[in-house]
Amino acid sequence: MSIARYERAQLATLLGELGPDAPTLCEGWTTRDLAAHLLARERRADAAVGLVVAALAGHTASVQEGYARRPYDELVTMVRDGPPRWSAFGWGPADRLLNTTEYLVHHEDVRRARQGWTPRRLPATVQDRLWLTVRGRARMALRHLPGGVELRRPDGTAIVAREGEPRVTLTGEPAELLLYLFGRRDHARLEIDGPPEVRDALDGTGLTV
Repeated sequence: MSIARYERAQLATLLGELGPDAPTLCEGWTTRDLAAHLLARERRADAAVGLVVAALAGHTASVQEGYARRPYDELVTMVRDGPPRWSAFGWGPADRLLNTTEYLVHHEDVRRARQGWTPRRLPATVQDRLWLTVRGRARMALRHLPGGVELRRPDGTAIVAREGEPRVTLTGEPAELLLYLFGRRDHARLEIDGPPEVRDALDGTGLTV
């Protein structure tokens, strides 16, 4: 099973357990809202475009609200079942490319919005795959930073994600680095070492999911 499919299944189970009104790390969104977002993204191509084209964001929000009005159990089942056959998100390579980050990050958005959460101990093979994702996304996430960034795994493996001086080093498991790059700053377990001016600037960077 791919990481994307595993994270989808785990998220669907957690959504079902918590019910429609549980908090998430997505500001203003409950578990119902998050489920509706996922369905609008992969079941309505016209709505998915609005996630990257600002002029269509209103339409995307309208489609998402429509899903949110459905019975919650139905939403959870649809998330678990995945996209319909005609959706690009259901094609194997596209699923791995587009859904690995989407479902891992949103799964953690639900997990880490609860008191007493702890990081999961993901298998080394999963962390290795996520490291490739981190490498591919880091330059885009950090493109506006006024300084350099090195990303480092606990085993010492490292990449320079952005050239420049002064430089900060972010050290953590790939899953934690990925969450940090996608704006989950306060909930990513990692170490940051570097001058304050670059560390402060990190708060204004990141990708959306």
